[in-house]
Amino acid sequence: MSAMPVAPAETLEAYGAATAGCTRCRLAKGRTQVVFGAGNPRADLMFVGEAPGFHEDKQGIPFVGQAGKLLDGLLAGVQLRREDVYIANVLKCRPPGNRDPQQDEIESCERHLFRQIELIEPTVIATLGNFATKLLSGRPLGITRVHGQEQALTIAGRSVLLYPLYHPAAALYTPAMLKVLEGDFARLPELMGRGAQPAAVELPEAEPEPAVAAPAEQLGLF
Repeated sequence: MSAMPVAPAETLEAYGAATAGCTRCRLAKGRTQVVFGAGNPRADLMFVGEAPGFHEDKQGIPFVGQAGKLLDGLLAGVQLRREDVYIANVLKCRPPGNRDPQQDEIESCERHLFRQIELIEPTVIATLGNFATKLLSGRPLGITRVHGQEQALTIAGRSVLLYPLYHPAAALYTPAMLKVLEGDFARLPELMGRGAQPAAVELPEAEPEPAVAAPAEQLGLF
């Protein structure tokens, strides 16, 4: 992963305002608004999803659709609220029809995410799904291979624990996935207390991903 330039010191609020008119990629033409992120600007735990969906594009807040309601329930299960964490996405603008992000869009938008991480200074970053996991881990391994396996990494110049999770939308289509998510979420308080010094975790080598249900992101649920 290439190093991201460090911008002058500023507040998260000021940076969010500065991105509201971003035109770095084609998605600016079709959005209602930039969905920068929401939550505690000094959170120890930061969630990173894929991209805004229909409801997020209209309201300007990440994870307010059905998958967002499920995320709220998962947070409540570990005695956390949205006000305790920070939630953002890899892309800040909705892709047409909720299609997958394209590589040039990710490359254009990733600097906003890295700057958010610099300003928030989380100790744990929980990635939700493949796109966030692959971007922030710098590895091609998909979420089915690495979910629930923390990694100590340096991201945006900061030592963090990266903790890959399935996207909550997966449980909307595969109910059994809810138990997996609940189990992985149950470890979040421990990881937040531990900080970026986990026991060594040897991740598997990249292999073809097992067949899974169609990505919920494509079906407009968040």
